[in-house]
Amino acid sequence: MTKSIYSKEMVELRHWLRHQRKQKNLTMRSLAERLSRPHSYVQRVEEGDRRLDVVEFVWYCQALEIDPKLGFELILSHSHKAS
Repeated sequence: MTKSIYSKEMVELRHWLRHQRKQKNLTMRSLAERLSRPHSYVQRVEEGDRRLDVVEFVWYCQALEIDPKLGFELILSHSHKAS
């Protein structure tokens, strides 16, 4: 089993989060300010050096003003099908 941080689902989620940030015309720094985190936090999430837990993911989405359900749907659409 692959660690989730390297899974295709996590890669797609990171790309989606980055795209959402850019769509909102937010810099990493401005998003970090909304999250009350250092700039490096957003950078590490987007580069795949840091994984978000479920609660952090919801907070991240709230800071981006997007519905976290869309992210969960993205993950599920890319998840491995049970045999």
